[in-house]
Amino acid sequence: MTKIGLISDTHSYLDDAVFKHFENVDEIWHAGDFGNIELADQLAAFKPLKGVYGNIDGQDIRQIYPLNFRFKCEQVDVWMTHIGGYPDRYNPAVKPEIYTNPPQLFITGHSHILKVIYDKKISCLHLNPGAAGKQGWQKVRTLMRFSIDGDKIQDLQVIELAK
Repeated sequence: MTKIGLISDTHSYLDDAVFKHFENVDEIWHAGDFGNIELADQLAAFKPLKGVYGNIDGQDIRQIYPLNFRFKCEQVDVWMTHIGGYPDRYNPAVKPEIYTNPPQLFITGHSHILKVIYDKKISCLHLNPGAAGKQGWQKVRTLMRFSIDGDKIQDLQVIELAK
């Protein structure tokens, strides 16, 4: 079983509570808009970090983290990208592949809107953890935790950070 801490849209702000909420995870996944490389380095020093760059991220982050990251976690095919849209409104840049070669888990950020949507058409779970940073219009900063056990995605928790 792999325990995942999912975060996005930190925009150079890393709440100390993230370390408490992610203390028992095996990996942290960041769905883009880190804001600065120091924040990425802090997370990577705490737990193994997988991530993608977002639209606000500079070349320092883009040299390390890709635009799209497709990988296996246990037996689950995962695709993470910052601006990917969501079921029935996928971004045109990902739409052809998501319909011809769908992952089991599609993770995005960008919107600052927390989403958990199962796309029945392609048998794919879409997760957007919302925004953990202070930039943006969101009223509540959020994170997610979940587990992958073999081919199962389970134990999903939404975490609200202090206002």
